[in-house]
Amino acid sequence: MLRAAIVGLGSWGRTLVTSVQGKCEDIRFTAGYTRTPGKAEPFCRQNNIRLAGSLEELLTDVAIDAVILATPNSQHEGQIQQAARAGKHVFVEKPIALDRGGAQAAIRVTQDAGVILAVGFNRRFHPSIRELRKRVKSGQLGAIGSIIAELTATTAFYRSSDSWRVDPKEEPAGAMAGVGVHLVDGMIDIIGRIREVYCVVQQRADPHGEDTTSLLVNFENGVTGLAFCSLAAARNFRMAVYGSKGFAEVLTPTMDVFRFTRAVEGRASHLARIPDAEEIATPGFNSTTEELAQFARCILSRQPYPVPLGEVLHGACVFDAAVESARIRQPVMVSDAA
Repeated sequence: MLRAAIVGLGSWGRTLVTSVQGKCEDIRFTAGYTRTPGKAEPFCRQNNIRLAGSLEELLTDVAIDAVILATPNSQHEGQIQQAARAGKHVFVEKPIALDRGGAQAAIRVTQDAGVILAVGFNRRFHPSIRELRKRVKSGQLGAIGSIIAELTATTAFYRSSDSWRVDPKEEPAGAMAGVGVHLVDGMIDIIGRIREVYCVVQQRADPHGEDTTSLLVNFENGVTGLAFCSLAAARNFRMAVYGSKGFAEVLTPTMDVFRFTRAVEGRASHLARIPDAEEIATPGFNSTTEELAQFARCILSRQPYPVPLGEVLHGACVFDAAVESARIRQPVMVSDAA
């Protein structure tokens, strides 16, 4: 069993812990660190987690195999490097860093140290997303025209004014860091590398700042894409891919529904009866549990983590370009150069 330490015990850090603690035979949280130990002590007692006095204390503990980082975005790069140099495997919440240079540096250090680095793109592990990927890669949808992705939530209304998440330096380009990077990662996973992005950001309902982000993307293979994400809109998730032989989509906030509809044949297809959709439901799947279990299994079996770091780095470059596009209000080419 992998012995892990949680760094950052806010709401998402606790979600990571409870997703596996006592439920997964591959990983267990044994220690943790937070800047506000008083708030975390009851939770840690309940989950048999020892609170350390500092991150450095955790990194020198030989009884800890890996650290899981659920900390402010600006801290990720430095903490990844600290952990890797201490010989600890690292799981970090998205985004890996706030710019491509930081992502490149973090990845380089973990590779030099020979430790596994995993980034929290949990949606890749859901059966519905896997089915969508399979249908696209196998050619069942035919020639792909476009991918459309949506991810929305109302979390902006529940953030306090002193939360790091309302700082535009921690979460630039509206909803990009909070939820948009999931859509970008899904697009890269399913369609491929992105060549150009145009990012538009607005403040619609969040009392703290910009909350709504729209992306128009061009892929290197000629496919186009649209992504809409918001932290101040009714909760929803949808990812749809349109092809010459049909379209497939993943639906509902928990991604429980996969649906495929074949293209209608004939010139006047708009008048033809639409074929019944094929539907696959996978209710109750916890992709957060699965991503942490996979992280542990890869370390224990000395296998690479199934989210390639090359794709993680490319996603960081797309994020970088999106932030710049929102700033200058123009399309920006994606660059993987340092």
